[in-house]
Amino acid sequence: MKLGSQYSHPVTMQGNLQLKLGPFELDSGEFTLPLQGITVLFGRSGSGKSTLLRAISGLDKRTHGQLRVGEQIWQDGRRALPTERRHIGFVFQDAALFPHMNVRQNLNYAVKRLPKGVEPADFDEIVERVGIADKLDRRVTFLSGGERQRVAIARALLGRPELLCMDEPLSALDWRAKAELLTLIEEVVEAYRIPVLYITHAPAEVERLADRIVFMQEGRIESIETLQQALSRVDSPLFDEQGAVAVLEGEVQPIESGLRPVKLGEDTLWLSDSHEIHKSKVRVRVVARDVSLALSDPQSLSIINHLPGKIVELVPESEHRMLVRVALRDGQRLFAEVTTQSAQRLNLQVGLKLFVLIKSVALAE
Repeated sequence: MKLGSQYSHPVTMQGNLQLKLGPFELDSGEFTLPLQGITVLFGRSGSGKSTLLRAISGLDKRTHGQLRVGEQIWQDGRRALPTERRHIGFVFQDAALFPHMNVRQNLNYAVKRLPKGVEPADFDEIVERVGIADKLDRRVTFLSGGERQRVAIARALLGRPELLCMDEPLSALDWRAKAELLTLIEEVVEAYRIPVLYITHAPAEVERLADRIVFMQEGRIESIETLQQALSRVDSPLFDEQGAVAVLEGEVQPIESGLRPVKLGEDTLWLSDSHEIHKSKVRVRVVARDVSLALSDPQSLSIINHLPGKIVELVPESEHRMLVRVALRDGQRLFAEVTTQSAQRLNLQVGLKLFVLIKSVALAE
């Protein structure tokens, strides 16, 4: 049977959950989440991300509070719907495979645990899509970290989940395995339309995957924002030592003169063709310090990405520097970081039309 979420249309998760674990206490506060696409739980270590996921999934019986998914009540006070009846698939940081079994046996374990009356998903289709069809008879102790996570993803999918929970699935992998798994996660979500709750503390993973973000601190949900809302804040928790960034979404075009064009509405952003791209839409990461501004379109310049835009906000950062938020013609926004002297010399002000010159761009990964 073909795999896919049983939700005929996006449903909403609403709750307010509490869970005390020794000195740590989760008290989420009221929250509402549309179960669609990838929702990232983001925060520092110890902020309560994994505890909230355990509370949502029913893995810890000490949870109490309220939780409703669509019309179904998952938690009411201390009364809870058993985890197996919540139809959740899990992928953990350590893959959590049975070491004494081979890959096929680990996968068959998930199939055998399907509730009565639930038809199994297409085994061959899933193992082929996840990329482990040639490893079914291999002991899991002989797999790489990336291969073990592929098995864990396949096992979760074979359980026919209506919600997929992933708790830092990439944190123990090297950069190459991370890049491959990020692509796989995107493909799985697109192919099967299964909503995902995904835990990470890595901004790069958020920028690549997130449709929305649950920001957590000290056991509470601080806010729930779309990726673009989160990146529009000058104090965004997603910004690291590189400073402010923007993530632009565009349509991939055929290679021209060794460069990869990405359409942003009427405009084109040019990427170096150093990545294989197997999808029609991509996210592109632009760091504010790699963006310059010009009042006219300069022609004699080595920088090839010149995009027209309009200033929508000026944000002083310090005595000598300023962030300039610019709206592109397709409505997407990015930051430029300039000196206060440059801002005064160019007479920058809200509403001013100009050109953004992007020195360096990269696929979000």
